Amino acid sequence: MLAARYVGARTITVEELEPAEPRAWEVQVAVAYVGICGTDLHVFHGDMDGRVDKPATIGHEMSGTIAALGAGVEGWSVGDAVTVMPLAWDGTCPACRAGNEHICQNLDFIGIDSPGALQEYWNVPASALVRLPAALPLRDAALVEPVAVAVHDVRRSGLAAGDKAVVIGAGPIGVLIALVAASSGAEVVIAEIDPTRRAAAQEMGLTTLDPSTADQVAWVERWTDGAGADVVFEVSGSAAAVLGATSLAKVRGTLVVVAIHSQPRPVDLHRVFWRELRLLGARVYQRQDFERAVELVAEGAVPAEKIVTGVVPLGEVASAFGVLEAGQAMKLLVEVSAS
Repeated sequence: MLAARYVGARTITVEELEPAEPRAWEVQVAVAYVGICGTDLHVFHGDMDGRVDKPATIGHEMSGTIAALGAGVEGWSVGDAVTVMPLAWDGTCPACRAGNEHICQNLDFIGIDSPGALQEYWNVPASALVRLPAALPLRDAALVEPVAVAVHDVRRSGLAAGDKAVVIGAGPIGVLIALVAASSGAEVVIAEIDPTRRAAAQEMGLTTLDPSTADQVAWVERWTDGAGADVVFEVSGSAAAVLGATSLAKVRGTLVVVAIHSQPRPVDLHRVFWRELRLLGARVYQRQDFERAVELVAEGAVPAEKIVTGVVPLGEVASAFGVLEAGQAMKLLVEVSAS
């Protein structure tokens, strides 16, 4: 089988490997499509070499069909369409014992800490499988994992129908958060300085503002009749955005930190105190988020044809990283099965 392998900073090779038989309680998935995300880019840049064992097959946004069952696996059949919730937890740490397995203190993020989906045949724990509707195209289903991230972020925020939300950053996750929030009946605006990303969001029917040319605080105050937003999602990763985010939230509003900030950021704690704001982190997802994400993609609430801006074969996976680095695509998929 063919597999893409990260071997060092900015270097990915495609090699022929012998597929392994699935072990007990594992399932072998014939991978169809794999999405490349910002975390994969961090790996590609060498920023996660302390965590990734080289050579590494990465990738965790995927769709495929079951090719083989390991001993003891029940409830699944060869040919079933699936995606994978790429989390494996130990079940024994304090977080797991408290019911927060998805943020296990010893979490194995499959596709980063252990082998991922950029290979023709991928063995995963049967417990990680999520069933896909037979009518859902596998190309669209590769978006389920990032949509699950957005579902978790929105659910954790407590956003309700009729609420108003500001999403800072119109990258893939920011756009998906806005779409999920809108599907729940909330009113949403995305703050984004990049005109290409604003245009892409507008094509999906989303309202945007440009904080580099408009006073976003004044804009949000007009939009909310002076109250401020019920929820603000920080998805940009920008220090300036974090500092300004608290000014957009209403009294007892919520700021959700979604972006991964690699270093400490200044936060306006006086504003947090003055307005009794709630500051939350939101990371990965739980099974209910994946199941809701499958529904949203299948219903068309997430316009897959507009989110996915290109598909490349597995043999050209390195070029896809270059395109994403240059900011020339919203979401690229790697077609594995046809390679």
